Amino acid sequence: MRVAPLVLRDGDLDRVTALMRSRSVRAGIAQRARIIVLASEGESNTRIAELVGVTRQTVITWRARYDEAGMNGLVDEPRSGRPRMIDHRQIVSETLMPPPKKLGVTHWRTRLLANRLKISNSTVAEAWREYGVQPWRSETFKFSTDPELVAKVTDIVGLYLEPPENAIVLCVDEKSQIQALDRTAPTLPMQIGIPERQTHDYVRNGTTTLFAALEIATGQVTGICRPRHRHQEFLVFLKHVARAYPKQELHLVMDNYATHKKQEVREWLASNPRIHVHFTPTSASWMNLVEVWFGIIERQAIHRGTFRNVRELTAKIRDFINGWNPRAQPFIWTKTAEQILAKADRRKTSRTPH
Repeated sequence: MRVAPLVLRDGDLDRVTALMRSRSVRAGIAQRARIIVLASEGESNTRIAELVGVTRQTVITWRARYDEAGMNGLVDEPRSGRPRMIDHRQIVSETLMPPPKKLGVTHWRTRLLANRLKISNSTVAEAWREYGVQPWRSETFKFSTDPELVAKVTDIVGLYLEPPENAIVLCVDEKSQIQALDRTAPTLPMQIGIPERQTHDYVRNGTTTLFAALEIATGQVTGICRPRHRHQEFLVFLKHVARAYPKQELHLVMDNYATHKKQEVREWLASNPRIHVHFTPTSASWMNLVEVWFGIIERQAIHRGTFRNVRELTAKIRDFINGWNPRAQPFIWTKTAEQILAKADRRKTSRTPH
């Protein structure tokens, strides 16, 4: 039996139809919107109840709510109930204080703090979400105390963003103590639905040090492996780089490792005036772009490799470099010196908004 259709206000048909079809609104709102749409089409209350899966009284209620308040009538009214017993600000304030020593923990957990405050752990979790407090997370930081921080940052960023004409900028460093690890059983190859599998235990078969120079304009790498990590090996590598670039002016970016500043190294650099050295600030070796490349070779060639001896490891490194250079892309620096120095200021230990 059809009844007189519910008369909708101007524009409301499109709005309730959109609510009914939306996947982002709550199911209850979509259900009410469907009731109103069916009512506007002249369906009886009993038929609407059958189609929507609610009681007839529910249909009558929402029709009446729409008649009275329009779209606003479909929104839940504030409910009476017991007020919040504890302010979220109080929970957050307690969270920012270290737990008592007698608890023997380093940070609060929801259940631990809830037990202390005699509230539910879900209330604690809600307060943490509201204020963005995450006691389970921890980050590290390090401040550079280099008295020449500003000058060094400006110098190196200038090399990256505006390299000297007719010169080559190379980021130089070494990845030391690379272990030749062999698994105690053969690696099981990847299959459909099954990843490659290795034993968790391994055998150490020696180490090597990779000396590398990354050309930022092309992304190509010049590298050699040596069994030890001393200034003698570093000097050999510098000579190797000089032979790889026999005529160009070179600007080398390197960190403050003692090997790089040995007397023998300084004397050799002084005798080769076409090679200029730019040191990163202390505690800022991340400014050396070759560190990015070290991460790439670690992930793509070393970490999952199995090596019966150092010779196999160094051969793998050489193969990776030989395969990398033909497909290399420039390493592009994006941050200005001003942006970096602005972040070098000590951060506040708390930014809680209460």
